[in-house]
Amino acid sequence: MSPNNIIMNAGYVPALAALAGSAIGGLTSFVSSWSIQRSQTKIQLASEIKAKRESLYGQFIEHASSLYADALQNQQEKVANLAVLYTMINQMRLYSSPEVVEEAEKVIQIIVNTYLAPNKTFQDLREVMTNTTLLKSVNL
Repeated sequence: MSPNNIIMNAGYVPALAALAGSAIGGLTSFVSSWSIQRSQTKIQLASEIKAKRESLYGQFIEHASSLYADALQNQQEKVANLAVLYTMINQMRLYSSPEVVEEAEKVIQIIVNTYLAPNKTFQDLREVMTNTTLLKSVNL
């Protein structure tokens, strides 16, 4: 027999087809599972980052509001408290857009300017409270 006349047993064809089908099916199952797991991991990571951001923003708002209220009534800066806000801004740099960080820095500038401004009387505070934005009361 010459090499061109190789006779293949008819029983091998279904066996090879079954092996190829099993391999393709297994590979498809693996790729599908891997893809789903990867998507779930991405979603979980995004959710964790969102939760960290929300917590950080809440803490920043709480501290900044407290310092702003203090600045309205006192002219001495609380440098240690401002350092806490700067620490929070640096943490925001990890999770937030540059625009958010820039706005947070503006809030600190407002607080500093308020500390440098004359103390507010109760009547002044009432007028500040009726303003629609924080920026109007500090003349930035």
